[in-house]
Amino acid sequence: MEEVTSAAAETPGRIGRPRATSRTDLERIGFELFASQGFDNTTVDDIAGAAGIGRRTFFRYFGSKNDLVWGDFESQLASLRALLESSAPEVPVIDALREAVVEFNRFDPGEVPWHRQRMELILTVPTLQADATLRYNAWRAIVTEFVAARTGRPSSDLLPRLVGHAALAAAVAAYEHWLADERQPLPSLIDATFRQLAVGFESAIPPLG
Repeated sequence: MEEVTSAAAETPGRIGRPRATSRTDLERIGFELFASQGFDNTTVDDIAGAAGIGRRTFFRYFGSKNDLVWGDFESQLASLRALLESSAPEVPVIDALREAVVEFNRFDPGEVPWHRQRMELILTVPTLQADATLRYNAWRAIVTEFVAARTGRPSSDLLPRLVGHAALAAAVAAYEHWLADERQPLPSLIDATFRQLAVGFESAIPPLG
């Protein structure tokens, strides 16, 4: 099996950059290329070449260019599930959901710029939308299953399904607002959207006339 080593070799045409040695390295290089030449105009070969690795080695890290944008999404889903499962039974369902999703979306300050770029790609690039739908379905299913388990209803019941869809919408709304105005911290925005979800919209929207 071909090993990716760090120190000595440098990429032709990219003097001074050591070879990529991790998924994170490849993500950063990919994001740099997406920013400079666009997602659709960047190929796997471009990323592999800039990283100083072969095409086959790239595919040992990621199954596709889309997968690079999402990072280790399966581990992220496992983290969300663990956060929900660790919530105390006495905590109301919506409060437990809000706290878990807020915690799930906390990032170290150094990671925030990269996460902003990741989410801007996911939410704005048309060629990523089909992939996003499938992955968000998996995210929503975790929420739906959690609500079903906490309420004693089947996951096919209307209420767990409704909460799953509403939770995803609340998270996406918070992200869209965050991308438009980076002055507001993401966890605070997610906390606000989920609190609004918990109380409904009638009091927040004045009647006409």
